[in-house]
Amino acid sequence: MFLTSENLFELTGRKTKSKQIEALLSMRLPFWINAIGRPVVTIAAVEGRNEAPKEKTWVMPRVIHGTKADR
Repeated sequence: MFLTSENLFELTGRKTKSKQIEALLSMRLPFWINAIGRPVVTIAAVEGRNEAPKEKTWVMPRVIHGTKADR
């Protein structure tokens, strides 16, 4: 879930998008900017918890060479 515009104003004390972004950067809160240029902050980021456990990255399985089928 994400902070509402009102929550973002309360958090940063700023109304304009550029000033909210400056405030979030100075607070070192993770956020991203949506398609209309507004900063988007998750509730988890404000509460100080991880948003979701990161999935393990895919690793290519090893191929064992040297059998008769591979020659």
